[in-house]
Amino acid sequence: MSVLYQFAALGYLLLYRIAGYRKTVVRENLSNSFPEKTAEEILKIEKTFFRYLADLIFEVIKLRSISDAELNKRVKFNNLELITGYFDRGESILACTGHYGNWELGMMALGLKIPEKAYVIYKPLSNKQFDSWFYETRTRSGNLFIPMRQTLRSVAATKNQTTMFCFAGDQTPVKDEARLWINFLNQPTPVLPGIEKIALQTNRPVIYFNMQLIKRGYYEIDCSLICEKPKESQEHEITRATFSFLENIIQTNPAYWLWSHRRWKHKPEDAG
Repeated sequence: MSVLYQFAALGYLLLYRIAGYRKTVVRENLSNSFPEKTAEEILKIEKTFFRYLADLIFEVIKLRSISDAELNKRVKFNNLELITGYFDRGESILACTGHYGNWELGMMALGLKIPEKAYVIYKPLSNKQFDSWFYETRTRSGNLFIPMRQTLRSVAATKNQTTMFCFAGDQTPVKDEARLWINFLNQPTPVLPGIEKIALQTNRPVIYFNMQLIKRGYYEIDCSLICEKPKESQEHEITRATFSFLENIIQTNPAYWLWSHRRWKHKPEDAG
């Protein structure tokens, strides 16, 4: 990793200083999300984000060959007994996180820590070669990756097994599916209520994985309960709670969310 981080330093210069990769998108997202911050504060977060993005790229490349021992060394889980406790009772759970920190590294490390099957819901990449590379890398530690559109089928097929289904809750819906809007980071934001839909159908507890960067290449993940009994929740309560959790994480340490994503490309007035 020390060698790869040297390349990451060059990557930062290429991404930020030379190519200006999505710099306009990042700055607009930050400015709209933190209207109370000065231009200097926004610029500081922006630079930290691009430095981290360069690190993230090379950390993901390393995942192809990283050993189990290295995974365990670089990712520490706190309160993992919250999850294993449900498994010990034969109960399945749902888990949620966002594109914050090195979520890829976190999911791989999780596969080494839990005894039951973890099904990770993902959006296949349009580039087939990249999609194949990521799929082979992501499943190395035993996790099973399920395309988003096969989620309900997979939940039904495994209903008699003890499982955990993991969701990236901050995915952007396509324009025609932008039906639920919430206020997130000071902006009207379309969200996918998929995890809540399944939680209501199955009454499985919902857990949030809060991943934090401790130092370069090292992370801690806190496991927190979002909802114990979904069928007793109010409409959209679970969806709003997961986004509120993520919003608090981002506001505390803003630079480590995926700001280069065009998260607010859809507007309420454009929704069908």
